[in-house]
Amino acid sequence: MTMTSERLRQTFSEGGAQEIYQDIQATGDFLGFAQRYAFDSDYRVARSALWGLTKATNEELSALQVIQNELIDQAMQTENSSVRRLTLNIIERLKMDEDNLRTDFLDFCFEHMVSIEEFPGIQTLCLKLAFRMCSFYPELMDELKRTLEALEIDYYKPAVKCLRKRILSGMFR
Repeated sequence: MTMTSERLRQTFSEGGAQEIYQDIQATGDFLGFAQRYAFDSDYRVARSALWGLTKATNEELSALQVIQNELIDQAMQTENSSVRRLTLNIIERLKMDEDNLRTDFLDFCFEHMVSIEEFPGIQTLCLKLAFRMCSFYPELMDELKRTLEALEIDYYKPAVKCLRKRILSGMFR
């Protein structure tokens, strides 16, 4: 089936996201698909495109490495929580280097991982990403651990509590 914005706008199920992925996989153009649809101003189109992309393997997603900064910008700027979560999911699966570390994104991750108003899925993705970025610098890792230790943990959902515990105990890598 041909990929169109209208088709993406009408995707509301896991099965639909899987079909989108299979169509992208058939063309092999993960980058072209992402550039065309993942940043669409209609959040329904962007959400479905990103949802389909999350079904890809890490190897397939590696084609998106060249647009990592655009994905980071989208995650930080979108008002739509589904688009934010799905974009963060993709970013979390891309390679991250010390040389291209973005401090604005690290600040964003710190802010959203501790925000009790944020959805748990976004909190945990931000926590994972903050951990990866901080792992390049011992002083940042110390700051992350101090931040996690200072959390009033009773206000957080089990997923956040579990990940926090794994990081503080050294069981997360």
